Amino acid sequence: MIVKESSKAIAEMPGIFQNPAFMGHEQVVFCHDEETGLKAIIGVHSTVLGPALGGTRMWNYANDAEALRDVLRLSRGMTYKASISGLNLGGGKAVIIGDSRKDKSDELMKKFGEYVDSLSGRYITAEDVGINTHDMEMVKSKTDHVTGIPESMGGSGDPSPVTAYGVFMGMKAAAKYRWGTDNLEGKKVFVQGVGHVGETLVKHLSDSGAQVMINDIHEDTLERISKTYNATIVRENLFDLDMDIYAPCALGATVNDETIGRLKAEVIAGAANNQLADELRHGTMLREKGIVYAPDFLINAGGLINVYSEIAKYDRAEALRRTEDIYNTTLTILTEAETHGITTHQAALKVAEERVAKKREQQRA
Repeated sequence: MIVKESSKAIAEMPGIFQNPAFMGHEQVVFCHDEETGLKAIIGVHSTVLGPALGGTRMWNYANDAEALRDVLRLSRGMTYKASISGLNLGGGKAVIIGDSRKDKSDELMKKFGEYVDSLSGRYITAEDVGINTHDMEMVKSKTDHVTGIPESMGGSGDPSPVTAYGVFMGMKAAAKYRWGTDNLEGKKVFVQGVGHVGETLVKHLSDSGAQVMINDIHEDTLERISKTYNATIVRENLFDLDMDIYAPCALGATVNDETIGRLKAEVIAGAANNQLADELRHGTMLREKGIVYAPDFLINAGGLINVYSEIAKYDRAEALRRTEDIYNTTLTILTEAETHGITTHQAALKVAEERVAKKREQQRA
């Protein structure tokens, strides 16, 4: 069976079609396979600009409802990410429920590939948290609707280094806006989450002479990265640290009622999706406190730009050039927000939504 509803998830989200996180989604698919243990949700937010491309995340969610909320927010964010980056793509995302270090198998990923294939190209998948290029090979064995496959198979490879490069460019632009220079030497930067993207960001920061502090749920990863890049490990009182820049690179919603009051950072620029727990309220709180927030779906678009190269047929050099331009776009968005007296998130969202709306009108004409 291709679609299996999760009654628990639905029951825990009354008025789902009125829920702001769900509003506008074209399709949500629940996938379940007893034999492999696969439990996944695919969210297709929009296909107005093109097929819905977005990575697959594997995470040990507390319950089905939490997984559903995550995929709804993530897929929506992908629409805006593709739009503001000028890509002819819609927004989609998938989550697989489980511990990627224990529950993942080749057969599970192949089965997931079958579900992706059942959508006939409306959704194109790629890597995200808990997923690697080998997993994409397994998915590729069952569907052509996959990107981020190894270069040996004709793909663009792991997109995370390009994602990290885009975040670094966005961070430098935010620094330029705040301090008048994008030189990060001596700046105290806290990177929360040092997975594939976070580690590469740490390398860029270390090479730039920044003072890097790191945190992660995996102790072995922390120790290795600390030794490799001379980064300081922090394990408690994370949001009370003396820092200039906060770079959330793990899961979302770390910028919230509790943390904003404690943060000493003057800039927030990281790779995580949906960093603001409440987009309008917390964006406003950051603005009132004078913290420069580089919108997540803008500066973490490098990976999407990279995997789009497999569809648009441009090379790695062009992908890096487009990703480097995140610097200029970020400066423009930050300036627009100040000019119009709105949050930086609102300014970025306005640009993204206007492009989607214009395309929709063209299709209706």
